[in-house]
Amino acid sequence: MSLNHPTRRSFLRATAAAAPFLLLTRKGLAQGAPVVGAGAYQFECHHGWGQLPEGHTFGDTTHGTAIDKAGNVYISHHGKPGSVFVFDPTGKFVRAIGQLHEGLGHGVEIREEDGTEYIYLASDSNKGFAKLTLTGEVVWSRGVPFESGVYKKEKPKYRNTNISFSPDGGFHVGDGYGSGYLHRYDRNANYVSTFGGPGSEAGKFSTPHGQVLDARDGTPKVLVADRANKRLQWFTLDGQHLSTLDGFLFPADIDVGKNGELLIPDLHARITILDKNNTVVAQLGDDEAWRARVLDGMKMRGQPDQWQAGKF
Repeated sequence: MSLNHPTRRSFLRATAAAAPFLLLTRKGLAQGAPVVGAGAYQFECHHGWGQLPEGHTFGDTTHGTAIDKAGNVYISHHGKPGSVFVFDPTGKFVRAIGQLHEGLGHGVEIREEDGTEYIYLASDSNKGFAKLTLTGEVVWSRGVPFESGVYKKEKPKYRNTNISFSPDGGFHVGDGYGSGYLHRYDRNANYVSTFGGPGSEAGKFSTPHGQVLDARDGTPKVLVADRANKRLQWFTLDGQHLSTLDGFLFPADIDVGKNGELLIPDLHARITILDKNNTVVAQLGDDEAWRARVLDGMKMRGQPDQWQAGKF
């Protein structure tokens, strides 16, 4: 069984401390790499994938990944130069892009529009988000959505973390590290509306870190990783709360597999896979002892000699 989406990602996203590693479905790959999961949900871990040239660094974290139709991999990061590194399918470095958000790369997505692919990049800052060509030219950039009425003009508490697309060509932007809102835009990047806000009750957020379009049942919905509230929440496209699913640790983002699975990378060192009925079918890397070490002040991020193969 493959969970890979042929036009978006061929690996699962996870926040990493330095060079990322890939999780690839085991079928058809060489033996020898560490394997996580069991049964139909087995994956090989390829650590240190994507070697950088001299003078390039991922910084303290990598945050998002996307794949274009040619199979090139785009990884956003907090290093330099730029905010996105591009690799070919074998892991060979291609280019650094995203200089407008240098050192602030967060969620990155790729969408094809009228036959041309574009990057949508969140910036982990109040510099806002941008649409780029695959080679890094800026198509447009948008800053703080003051139209929403939820931000002060001076020192607005706004740090966008991810972008998800809508069937009509519009998109939603999550203010995950700022004030906890989701903002809706039309296909021309014009502001439409806002929903959410800080809180723990249904429809509110505590770090809406990532979101995705969920149309698995035929009705498009916005599915949000409400990270610090340890849950997922579903909404209509205009922001009406529909349902909530608890039972997570610190869900950072969401992807939809081609067979209807949900893939949820958890900042607390595991990945949860849900089937099309939202039932847990696998939890990769779920190790309480290891998790305790990882969460000890997050010191391990700066201690690569402590990292273990097959562990998040």
